[in-house]
Formats: sequence, C-alpha cells, structure tokens
Amino acid sequence: MRSAGEALQRAAAHPATLWSAFLLVHLAIAAFNLFDRTSNPIGDIRRVYFGWAQQSIGGTVVGIDTPFVYPILALPPMLAAAALGWDAYAATWMLIAIAADACAFAVLLHAGRTVSGPRPARTRAACWWIAFLALLGPIALGRVDALTVPLAITGLLLLATRPALATALLTVGAWVKVWPAALVGAALVAFGTRRRFLAAAAGVSALVVLVALALGSGGNVLSFVTQQTGRGLQIESPVSTPWLWLAQAGGSAAIYYDRELLTFQVRGTGVDLASALMTPLQAIAVLLVILLGVRATRRGAAARDLLPVLALALVVALIAFHKVGSPQFTCWIAAPIVLGLIARGRRFAVPAVLGLVLALLTQVVYPVLYGMLLELSPALLTVLTLRNALWFVLLGWAVAELWKAGRARSLLGERVAVQREGV
Repeated sequence: MRSAGEALQRAAAHPATLWSAFLLVHLAIAAFNLFDRTSNPIGDIRRVYFGWAQQSIGGTVVGIDTPFVYPILALPPMLAAAALGWDAYAATWMLIAIAADACAFAVLLHAGRTVSGPRPARTRAACWWIAFLALLGPIALGRVDALTVPLAITGLLLLATRPALATALLTVGAWVKVWPAALVGAALVAFGTRRRFLAAAAGVSALVVLVALALGSGGNVLSFVTQQTGRGLQIESPVSTPWLWLAQAGGSAAIYYDRELLTFQVRGTGVDLASALMTPLQAIAVLLVILLGVRATRRGAAARDLLPVLALALVVALIAFHKVGSPQFTCWIAAPIVLGLIARGRRFAVPAVLGLVLALLTQVVYPVLYGMLLELSPALLTVLTLRNALWFVLLGWAVAELWKAGRARSLLGERVAVQREGV
C-alpha cells in the first residue's frame, strides 16, 4: 500500500500531470468566460477593453491622446486581442492570458537553478496555483490583472538569481496595473543590495514614459494616478460592508450603478467621508508594513524568509483598505503565496489555505451569485462579509510574521554577546 501511495504521489507530481491539470483548468475557465451569457463574467473585455481597442486603432489612442484609467502598458494586450479579428476578441484575450500563465508556470517548474528552491517545493507551489485558479474561476482570466500575475510570479521567482531582470518584469507589471509596484518595494526592503533593483525599475519606467511622450501623450501618461481618485465605495470592498447590511435592513443606504465607471457602489450617510479616508488609510497601512519590513531586516531577517511575507503583507494591505475591492484583486495574492510556499514551505500553510478560501468565496460572490448580492440576499452578504473579514485575518497573520522576523537571530546575537561579556 505504501509503495502504491508513493507511486501515486510521483505520478501526481510528474510535469506531464501538472501541465495537464494546468491546461484543463485554464480551458474550463476560458470556456465558462466565453459561453456563459447569464452572468457575463467578461463584460469588461467584451465592452470596455473592446471599446478602448477600437477607439485606439481608430486614431484616438487612450493613454496617449486621452486620459486612461490604467497605466499605459495595459493598452498593448487590449490591442493584441484584436489580432484575430473583432469577432474573436474575447477568445483571443483568453489565449493571451493562458499563454502568459503558461510562461510563468514553465519558469516555476522547469527553470532549474534560475529559481532558488527545491523541486518538491516548486511542485507543491504549482499544485497550489492550479487549485487557486480553479477556485477563483472566471475572473482569473477575465481582467487585465490576469496578465500581471504571471509577470509578478516570474519576477518574484527570479529576484534572488536575476535581480535586474526580475525587477524589470515587476516594473512592466506595474505599468500594466499598479499593484506589482508593491512587490518592487518589498524587494527593495528585503534585499540589502538595492542598486540593481532601483536601476532596473527606473530604467523601465523611464523608457515607458519617454516612448509615451514621444508619441504625444503629454501628461496623459500619468493620468491613471488621478483618474480614479473620485470614485465612491464599490460594493465588494471591505469598507462597504456596513452600508450593505444597512441597506439590507432597510436603513438609509442603497446600492446604485455608476454609469460612468460601470460599477455598483453604495450611497448613504458617511459614505463620502469613508471614501475620502480610504486612500490615506491605505497609504498609512502600506507605510506601517514597510516599516515592519525595515525593522525585520535590521534584526537580521534573511531575505529569502522575509520577502514572501513582506510582499504578501503589502499586497493584502492594498486590497483590505481599497475602496474599490473588485473581485479580480484576489488574484494578486497568488504571486507572494507561490513564492512563500517555495521559500518557507509549511510555514506558509496558513496563507496558502486562506488564499484558497478567499478564491472560492470570491467566485461565489462573482460571478456565480452576483445577482443575489445586488438583491441584498442575507446569505450572499454573509459570504461577502466573511470574505472581506478574511482579508484582515490574512493581513494580521502577515503582520505578526513580520513582527517576529529576525527575532530568533537577534536573540541569538544577544546571547552570544552576553557569553562574551561573561568571558
């Protein structure tokens, strides 16, 4: 029986098995996205991205000729999705997203010495990522965020051995959707040698800005910084939860659809104040996490142990204190958790399990039962409330780990010093 079990484990960990599971999950998600018209999980791709691509190819380039809600490198994949014709736009987007994930998966499984970490640990991380994608469902491929995750995973995997290339990949990701900039920040704190990171990040950013300016963007190249500052509270965000329950109880709160931003938001007493406070609260949370990371490095925490925890804390802080809280944000945590499972093994079991639960709850809310959420179903509000509470549980775990980071080495140093004094 034992030999049979070991043989089964070896078969499950074989690259052919993992690749088969990877492709099966991706094809299932793509099929759901393309053929489910009830929940229309890729409405943004079919309407918003499609419209931006048509407008840009027609002569008025978003981000160049007009302001753009995303950083400028979000536009190239939107244009590339039109390569096989407008009728195949959504299907081509799926192919691009799957290809991007496949590249990161190949690095994870087959990069050898380029990726630090034993093969069994990388295999476990690959299995976790496949499960995470399956539980997260349609949104895993259905937004521009899907293209930043493989860049983030690849960048984090290469940081220890190819710091300049890794930072360049993360910076490119940040110019598609801002959040990978948090991973660059984590790398700057965790590693002592920062020149390569800074040079790579500055070089990529300068190149992007100079090309955009040469194309005539002017200030539009940075328009993403201010385009969403006036947004209200989107219903999925953690901060919106009290108003959703107030609306469900018939109080002075309600859900409304913002036709300009194409999102469902909440209105009610105190909403405007909360919306105004969220950005500074998010900035404070990020700053505190960074300070904890700096403290850990000064206490001797090893970069290999510190980086995944710090990266996770920063990413979750961005999500937990975000006033938008779109479901696709959940896919961001894949990158630090994959790294953590490789670098820290079982010590990263808690965020790995929480990540899977968060993915499942996110899919239940969107797109599976989103209509019930809009109807303020108590059951769906409970699911959303639990999901939002788990963001703070995950953040609390990461902060606690940051607080402990370097403590053992610091205590060891103190004991050595005491012994020397005694001699």
